[in-house]
Order: sequence, then structure tokens, then C-alpha cells
Amino acid sequence: MQTSELAAQKGLSLVSGLCWRYHTATRETIQRIRDGAIGDIVTIQETYNTGMIGGRTRDPSMTEMEYQMRNWYCFTWLSGDHNVEQHVHSLDKALWVMGDEPPSHAWGLGGRQVRTEQPRYGQIYDHHAVCYEYENGVRVYSFCRQMAGCWNDTTDKVFGTKGTGYVLNKFVIEGETSWKFDGTSKNMYVAEHEALYKSIRENAPINNGKYMAYSTMMAILGRMATYTGQRISWEQAIQSEELLAPKEYTWEADPPVLPDADGHYPVATPGVTKLV
Repeated sequence: MQTSELAAQKGLSLVSGLCWRYHTATRETIQRIRDGAIGDIVTIQETYNTGMIGGRTRDPSMTEMEYQMRNWYCFTWLSGDHNVEQHVHSLDKALWVMGDEPPSHAWGLGGRQVRTEQPRYGQIYDHHAVCYEYENGVRVYSFCRQMAGCWNDTTDKVFGTKGTGYVLNKFVIEGETSWKFDGTSKNMYVAEHEALYKSIRENAPINNGKYMAYSTMMAILGRMATYTGQRISWEQAIQSEELLAPKEYTWEADPPVLPDADGHYPVATPGVTKLV
């Protein structure tokens, strides 16, 4: 947030990479939901359930730091776990629907059912399920899973008092006011870069910093809840003293987590792992 504020003070553009914010169909669907097309929002369901991702064998020539950097997906200090690295895009859409206001609390469950091979899969879980609570009663139910051979689903569904909004893939509103996006959407990666370049050329800075930070923190809050097994408030997460970064960044330096004598990395255990 401080970096974002500094960029604003200096008149610099900051584009986050939360690419659905630049996708035409997504923007129009969410804007209609925000404008009341489904009435008052009651519940949001976010899913990012996919196959296996990540996992790298170790070359004996690698230092510990090099191995973790090359196997970055499987270490919390590098990827944040897959609910932060990947599912953040789903949570960003939920935050967007909620006017970029963060939830007050989160609780959930998670673990490693199939991602058990060590050291290949490092520290991260293979599933998370989190309930995000808003003070106005809205609940965001968030599910992400990375397991092979399972039914996959990556969707955003917003349930309201007068209908339902289907964002990803369908871009449809059903209910008292039915609507379907029938336009075309430019490649969102191209669109976000075009927006950045245009802001630079026209000296009209854009700043995605606030929602970028809030969406990332929302994902981190969920990870804290699943790792600890506790109901955690937004303020507790913000005030956390957890530090994941290494003391120095060199190939020879020790990363913040090290394997035990058997080459196994520490994995969070709900009910045992504490919020720092």
C-alpha cells in the first residue's frame, strides 16, 4: 500500500496483473451486478479446482536456495500457496463485486491429500476451502484444489435477491433481469498492457495498487485460516508479524525454511500451527 501511495505521489502508473479487471465481458458483467441487476448480493461462490501443478525433482548440484527458487510453486514464501498464486484471480473478482471492500473474517479448512511426495512438493497444500465473512452478512465461499483425476471447475457465481450472475465463462445474468454478454473481448493480457502504455504516453497515470493489495491480502487471510484452523479477522491478518522473506537473496544463503534430516519440509498443521 505504501508503494502504491508513493507511485501515486510520483505520478507513476501501477498495473497489477490481475488481468480479469481488463477483460471486457467480465467488466460488463460485474458492472451490471454492481448496478443492481441481481438485487442485493447474498452470496458469492468462487472455485478454482484444477489438476496438479508444480513439483520439481532436485538436482544434487543445486544449493538449497537454488532448489527452492526453481521449485518456487511449492514453497509458501515464494508462491504464497496455490490459493494465493492462482486462486487470487477468483478472489479478486469477489472483492471487485463487493466494491473492493475486504471481508471482516475468514475461516476454513485445507490440507495435503495427494501432494505428499517430499521434497518434490515442498510445503504447500493441495486444497483449500474458505468462508469469507462480510459485516453486512454477505458470505464468499471459496474453493480451490489441485489434484489429478478429479472433476474440475473454475467459475464465479454471484447470488442475489433478484437473480444470479455468472461471471467467468458464461457472462450471464438470470432472474428478474436476464442478460447475456454478446460482444467480443480483447485478449485481457494485451488489454492491460495497452492500458499501461496509454497511461504512460498520455501522462494519465492509473493505479491498481489498492485492490491488488486487498485481493492478495484476502488470499493470504484465507491461507492463514486454513493453515491454523482458526477464524481470523482482517485486522489480525494485517497486524500479523509473520515474515516469509529470507534474510538475503543469494544462491548460497539459507532460505526461510529448511528440510529436516530426511529431506522433508515443514507443512502447516491446522490446530497446531499458530498465527504469528
